[in-house]
Amino acid sequence: MQTSISRRFTAVPFTRVRVDDVFWAPRISANRERTLPHQYRMCLDTGRIGAYRLDWRPGMEPVPHVFWDSDVAKWIEAAAYSLATHPDPELDALLDETIALMASAQQEDGYLNPHFTVVEPDKRWTNLRDQHELYCAGHLIEAAVAHYQATGKRTLLDVMERYARYIDQVFGDEPGKLHGYCGHEEIELALVKLARATGDGRYLKLAQYFVDERGVQPYYFDSEAEARGEDPKKSYMGRYEYCQAHLPVREQREVVGHAVRAMYLYSAMADLVGETGDVAVREACDALWADLTLKKMYLTGGIGPSRHNEGFTSHYDLPNETAYAETCAAIGLVFWAHRLLQLECDGVYADVMERALYNGALSGVSLDGTKFFYENPLASNGNRHRQDWFGCACCPPNVARLLASLGGYVCGERADAVAVHLYVQGEVDTALAGLKVETNYPWEGAVHITVTPKIEHFTLRLRVPGWCREYRLAVNGHSLEAPTERGYLCLMRDWAAGDTVTLELAMPVERVEAHPAVQAGRWSIAWKPWITRWMSIISCCWKTRRWPRVSTRRYSAG
Repeated sequence: MQTSISRRFTAVPFTRVRVDDVFWAPRISANRERTLPHQYRMCLDTGRIGAYRLDWRPGMEPVPHVFWDSDVAKWIEAAAYSLATHPDPELDALLDETIALMASAQQEDGYLNPHFTVVEPDKRWTNLRDQHELYCAGHLIEAAVAHYQATGKRTLLDVMERYARYIDQVFGDEPGKLHGYCGHEEIELALVKLARATGDGRYLKLAQYFVDERGVQPYYFDSEAEARGEDPKKSYMGRYEYCQAHLPVREQREVVGHAVRAMYLYSAMADLVGETGDVAVREACDALWADLTLKKMYLTGGIGPSRHNEGFTSHYDLPNETAYAETCAAIGLVFWAHRLLQLECDGVYADVMERALYNGALSGVSLDGTKFFYENPLASNGNRHRQDWFGCACCPPNVARLLASLGGYVCGERADAVAVHLYVQGEVDTALAGLKVETNYPWEGAVHITVTPKIEHFTLRLRVPGWCREYRLAVNGHSLEAPTERGYLCLMRDWAAGDTVTLELAMPVERVEAHPAVQAGRWSIAWKPWITRWMSIISCCWKTRRWPRVSTRRYSAG
């Protein structure tokens, strides 16, 4: 069903949210003070940044890799977000230096990718299925938008607009253009961001093209494989299900293939629904969401159980010890859930977003911010440990950009309402009111919100999490009942400065069992005081060191 434009929410930017709690604030500080410097050093030491000097020659090591650009881009994006909330002249100068080096590598036609400039210059755009060129371009575009919005500088934005215009000349359904799309989705959602930042509709049109072209027969990847002299019928990671190109997106109803790729595609689909109101794409999103969250998602919000394809298998296949559950996949789920949350302020999306934030994504980084998980198994014999870095280092900078922009997931707003999605202590400056939030969430369920209205009459929507069975609501100390809509309490009233709303969410310990179809979860239970404390409780209760699989009443398969 198409959502009315008037019902849609916009995320309150993280720059207007100040996080000041005992849970997230220390992690955001660690991200800024330790993670960002550590990751820059890793990018520098491994040659990722130096690759932009274009001085590589055959025989030299390291060889610039096909997706190194994306690691540097995500670091730039994370650093820009951090700069937006915590000005830092040294970081600002470091970004300027890195961006200048990157700009120096851009080719005359606008192309920007060190690997295909110096290592395989004759193979540009010849293997979209495997070689990540458009994926890298997408992350560079996201970095450019973030840097521009954080600093007002167009240094990287101009570079990436030039690249995007070149890509627009190469790809499309017009005669003479390549009718292809990337094997690893990402550029689609990045182009939507670029269109919003610049107001240039051509980027939105190009994003729409890449989404619409995916899965159309005859398959583009077959023709490009034949052009490379390869047999397109040879095994390709489960064929086109691996990269969600087995069917046109409007016909897709089951989540398949590589988990990160799927989440990035679905995020772009949700973005396009928000921009165009496309009913068929929205229906596909709804079906895919149900398939994922009811049959293919771990308790942690982790997704993609299989190492073989870094992704999905069959319904209820959710093993513990061999769980892949890539950190990037959980982050991608946060992205998708947040986008769907803006289309229709429905608590089902916020519940999953919260679950993945506190568990599947956050587990990817150590408390000191310098060690990372790529995989997140749900049981271990003690041989799994976080690492400083990875050869394929997509996850560390992905966590960094998520934490640096965390405030942007807290609230949404529209002309007549403010919605509080996550209960995080701090202050939020919305168009309708300032909100001061006081809470010890997630350790306790009491939330106190002081309202400083900018207009008198509006609706304050407060999420009642799906795991919460009982709650109490009061305004200015007076208990009351409020209508609920899609998991949110709706307080529609005339507000006065200093009005205080108190919401107390009950957090009793509950015993939760796995869905009976999850074989790895049989004979296992979890004592659930609430959705983000299950791991510490389980580790105390189970001497076997097996982390039991459980399900929520509504969303989790395992």
